[in-house]
Amino acid sequence: MSPSKNTYPKLHNAAWPGLVGKGEGSEPPIDLDKMIELTTAAEVDGVKFDGMDLFLSDPHISIDTDADGVKKLADKFRSKNLAIGSLVAPVWPPTGGGSTMGSADERKQFVAQVKKACNIGKQLRELGARPYGVIRIDSACGVADWDANPAEGTRKIADTFREACDVAEGYGERLAAEGEICWGGMHSWKEMIKLLELVDRPKTLGFQADMAHTLLYTLGANAEKDAILPAGYDWKDQATLDAALKTLTDALRPWTIDFHIAQNDATVFGSGSHDKTGRHCLPNDPNGKLDIVKHAGFWMRGADGAPTKAFQHICWDGCMFPNATMMKQQTWNDILGVMIKVRDAHGW
Repeated sequence: MSPSKNTYPKLHNAAWPGLVGKGEGSEPPIDLDKMIELTTAAEVDGVKFDGMDLFLSDPHISIDTDADGVKKLADKFRSKNLAIGSLVAPVWPPTGGGSTMGSADERKQFVAQVKKACNIGKQLRELGARPYGVIRIDSACGVADWDANPAEGTRKIADTFREACDVAEGYGERLAAEGEICWGGMHSWKEMIKLLELVDRPKTLGFQADMAHTLLYTLGANAEKDAILPAGYDWKDQATLDAALKTLTDALRPWTIDFHIAQNDATVFGSGSHDKTGRHCLPNDPNGKLDIVKHAGFWMRGADGAPTKAFQHICWDGCMFPNATMMKQQTWNDILGVMIKVRDAHGW
């Protein structure tokens, strides 16, 4: 088979499925070295993953790691011929952060964690280990708290995000807010756009689109009034789904600076300490509702049909997959296979 015709965007795997939703009350975490091993072993027709996106949290990588620790991290990835891409800042209260609409102290903790992540990101760039990528954030607060006073909640989140933008700019970093139905003020596509517009820092704060989470935006999960798909929608009706995703992507694509390839079966799931959010499924899941290759193009191509080139890499997010699934090498070969198809169809 001929090699992949496009070389961009670069293809990344995420390390955080080894951590998120694992631990107390769930399965044990999978360490970073094992996630790297599974990623580097994946191969389809001679094509391999180009890199990984990382979660800056123990037990993978301490957010308080020093310069020597950052250098060791860079060396580790370089030795495996992997680039480092986007970094997830540990902005939630259990990981040392705080709610963006909480007390002054909580908001300060949120910004402090963003600052630490930006510092690590900048060092990795300077070491030549991280050629692209963003710092991923969210509002670190629940929808019920936001619902108590939506206008005030969104204003506070926007104020906190603006402070985080000030910090990020000092390190030459960009922030991407990942829209998920579990984060207050980011739980619907309309509220997400409202928040981005209120922050009004498009050069510094953008949107991180995840195909699983954004499918739930079309259903209005946690925000019925903002549903795009009709109630009782029949999933066999592809034209209606395509139209809904077109509405969604036309609105959010101009803000999108980071992109997760994923599959979803139109359900929510949470494990460990993670709130219920869009369930991530295997690419070939028979219950998956997305045509991954086709629908990725809704995000990756502009209204003119040309690739937007808004991000230099794309990342697979297999968050909260069971450990047994993650330990199978075939899982990662299947994932890499679909990502190659996405790049061949919509890359450059």
